Amino acid sequence: MDTKKMNSILIVDDELLNLKMLRSILHDEYIVFTAKDGLTAIAIASKEKPDLILLDILMPEMDGYEVLGILKSDSETRHIPVIFITGLDSKTEEEKGLSMDAVDYISKPFSPGIVHLRVKNQIQIVNQIRTIELLSNLDQLTQIPNRRSLDQQLISEWGRSIRENIPLSLLMIDVDKFKVYNDKYGHLQGDTVLQMIAETIVATLQRAGDFAARFGGEEFCVLLPGADMDGAMLVAEQIRKAIETLVFRCEDGTAGKVTISVGVHSLIPNVTDTIPDMIAKADKAMYAAKEAGRNCVRQYTEDR
Repeated sequence: MDTKKMNSILIVDDELLNLKMLRSILHDEYIVFTAKDGLTAIAIASKEKPDLILLDILMPEMDGYEVLGILKSDSETRHIPVIFITGLDSKTEEEKGLSMDAVDYISKPFSPGIVHLRVKNQIQIVNQIRTIELLSNLDQLTQIPNRRSLDQQLISEWGRSIRENIPLSLLMIDVDKFKVYNDKYGHLQGDTVLQMIAETIVATLQRAGDFAARFGGEEFCVLLPGADMDGAMLVAEQIRKAIETLVFRCEDGTAGKVTISVGVHSLIPNVTDTIPDMIAKADKAMYAAKEAGRNCVRQYTEDR
């Protein structure tokens, strides 16, 4: 069974029999987590980020409404849809749950068919939204993240760098004389070059947290969380060398080559720094690489 492709569900109920019944209904199709109380449920939801939560209302110490309120107040878990499961037979209770942004309501005793169908419907919605978000964050030509996705990643990593007081580095990459290449070989060949460059940049990155994106046109960005200037310069040079060795076969049988200029900026951000300023400084460093003759890497310094 390939669990990597399965959706996950968290079941929260203080009755062990209910947990077992729901697990038996769902475990063949989903990865199932269980919790017998609200605090455990919140901890699991924060760690595992399940695709759906089935949440009992009547539980000791912390009821389902309170659990839902805490989940919705946390940016890490507020997006997770919640289906209330309860023995309460009251329209008022159902209305209260739905008004708190629960997506559905399942009454006890459980009907396996109803549980299965309602869970399936919500998981389909989750997957559809995920697909739409993925496509909206993907550059259609190169199939790597686009500028919108880069902006989101920058905001996330910027906040983490401030909280943890760790460096954050940005590489700005521009293909040298790309217009000349396009004019000589045609735009279709130019598109192929951009695709190969994107693949090479991604293949060169070593760490799971490193993030490459198409910035626009023939420009790319690489975000390196936790990397200081020395580490970022090393990665930038590895990418430059990898692009320099690429050979592009053209339709007329000739071989084409391109190079890149890379600008690097690294800092440990504080509350007075800004993301636009970081991008601008990496861009200035990239133009310094252009001025130095192209096909090289330059870091940002204040005198530039």
